[in-house]
Amino acid sequence: MDNITKVWTGPLPPDSPYVRPYRFYFVQNGVEKNWDLLKVHDSVSIILFHRTRKTLIFVKQFRPAVYHSIVTSEVGSLEVDLKQYPPKLGITIELCAGIVDKAKSFAEIAREEVLEECGYDVPSERLEEVLTFRAGVGSTGPLQKMYFCEVTDDDKATKGGGVDDEIIEVVELSIPEVREMIKQGASVNSPPSCLFGIMWFLANKLDKDL
Repeated sequence: MDNITKVWTGPLPPDSPYVRPYRFYFVQNGVEKNWDLLKVHDSVSIILFHRTRKTLIFVKQFRPAVYHSIVTSEVGSLEVDLKQYPPKLGITIELCAGIVDKAKSFAEIAREEVLEECGYDVPSERLEEVLTFRAGVGSTGPLQKMYFCEVTDDDKATKGGGVDDEIIEVVELSIPEVREMIKQGASVNSPPSCLFGIMWFLANKLDKDL
């Protein structure tokens, strides 16, 4: 996963299927203002609980944006020694998630992500909607819809790991481990939606004896 031997940046191509940069102009209280923003896809995330093993299921992957932010915050550029700033700095632990880039319902997209990333084949009817919220309100503002789903080994269809050129590791953590993850916060490179999802699970779904 972190077998990365070279990193560099370049200008954003105008035909990017994922990100569109804009400068937004508006008049507020008679004053003309502007704001730089990015148009991105809405997304889904899924809190996955393995009922038999009493574990939460996450995905681990290298996130270029996280690595870029860490490195440029420290050295001011991306021209770095990969031994001093190893790519593992950009590896995150997240909920199973994905962008809504197809003409399908949020629930159907979520079902596909659970299968593709984690290998569990569950009908969309088993996905319990948790809430919908706005992410990245300072620069992007897309919708993210969060779901909860219980799985067992009977639902396992593939090993998961993503599709095409994705490199994703499926990780199961025990209840004590996710409690510790909450305490560590940013040190485990997890986004707010993941940490919130854990806290929601602990407050609403966790058996009292665990």
